[in-house]
Amino acid sequence: MQTGAPVGGAPMAVAGAHSRSEDEESLGIKDVKRTATQAFGGGIPKRRSSSRSIKRKKFDDELVESSLVKSSSRVKGPPVIEPIRCSGSEPSSNEKKKVTKSSASLTPPLSMLVTPPPIAKRVKKSKQPLQITKDLGRWKPTDDLLLINAVLQTTDLTSVHLGVKFSCRFTFREIKERWYSLLYDPVISKLAWQAMRQLHPEAIAAIQSKALFSQAEEALLAKIGSTTQPKLEVFQDLLSKYPSVFHPSRTAKSLLVHWQLLKQYYLLDDQSVQPLPKGDQVLNFSDAEQMVDEAKLKDNRDEVLEHELMISDRHQKREIKQLEQELPRWQVLVDSITGMNLPDFDNQTLAALRGRMVRYLMRSREITLGRATKDKQIDVDLSLEGPAWKISRKQGIIKLKNNGDFFIANEGRRPIYIDGRPVLSGNKWKLNNNSVVEIAGLRFVFLINQELISLIKAEAAKMVQQ
Repeated sequence: MQTGAPVGGAPMAVAGAHSRSEDEESLGIKDVKRTATQAFGGGIPKRRSSSRSIKRKKFDDELVESSLVKSSSRVKGPPVIEPIRCSGSEPSSNEKKKVTKSSASLTPPLSMLVTPPPIAKRVKKSKQPLQITKDLGRWKPTDDLLLINAVLQTTDLTSVHLGVKFSCRFTFREIKERWYSLLYDPVISKLAWQAMRQLHPEAIAAIQSKALFSQAEEALLAKIGSTTQPKLEVFQDLLSKYPSVFHPSRTAKSLLVHWQLLKQYYLLDDQSVQPLPKGDQVLNFSDAEQMVDEAKLKDNRDEVLEHELMISDRHQKREIKQLEQELPRWQVLVDSITGMNLPDFDNQTLAALRGRMVRYLMRSREITLGRATKDKQIDVDLSLEGPAWKISRKQGIIKLKNNGDFFIANEGRRPIYIDGRPVLSGNKWKLNNNSVVEIAGLRFVFLINQELISLIKAEAAKMVQQ
């Protein structure tokens, strides 16, 4: 039993040793606290400090560093040793410094401790479609499709450069470089392929219809004779017989148009190009015009046009005859007067009706006043003086009687004013020398050739006496 006592007391001794060590540690901590309070708390007042950082706006470089630190803190790695804090009281500033120094000496730098894996950046999915054509430069998707179709048809870049009409004018070198980049550059070929896939089906069909004709296609079209007049059925039969030769976008109408071009340039099998004339003389336009046989030229006469020209010629001749017949009837001459107070009468002028712009000479015993039209001509056209849309076509008549007196008769709708007195429709009034005649706002002065009128009165008196 005695021999077993020490064995049973071993755990008791170990427990006692543990408790002693814990008591010593607690006593040591209390001694450290006392010495700290004696050294710093006795003479110097305790400084208040906050562990929170001051909130302020961060610059761009600080934002990048903070994001890196946060991401590195999320990465799993070995735990970092931190100082133990007592729950009872806060550590002093001296202890904080000691702890930070010890932690800095114990823990290696973050870059040495942890090597974080590369951070996968989050790419926001843009709602707008990716602009593929922005990296294509001057070459558009339609140009690439035209280039591919033309090369597949002709297998010759020179004919492509001469025969294909691109969106802009490319040189032969640019076309060659573009074709090689489409073949051997994976990035450009991928971008071009994606851009061509986004084209509308109608645009693709329109581009394919412009594909150049291959030599095999032209050989089949050249077999059709130039003397014949082929119809669309002939070309439709060609398409049905040789579907592998012709392009899928070919139609009977397109084949007919290309055959006409071949015929125009003498490229059919039964045609031969005429050689140029030998010698130093070069054929010019005048020589070719002399060689043309005028008898062989077809005279395409337009009967409808000739009939219309004949009718218009008849109307013009009829108007000329009417004017010639009316010339002797015009007894009134119209002269422009500027600053003339007294008219110069001749032996044939009986009177004058002078306005602001023109004057009318009366050389017959009876004249008509009014507004002239195409259908009806009168002696005195009052529209030459001013606006005459209120004047009737036949407004009045001025007549000279045998006794030498002038009378005016109103035959229009509006009244005529003689020296301020209205003369209504159907009435007459005597005109004296220097009488003012007003018709629809147009004023005229009636002047009488006194010498000629006195001679007329004398002759009339002699006739009465006889």
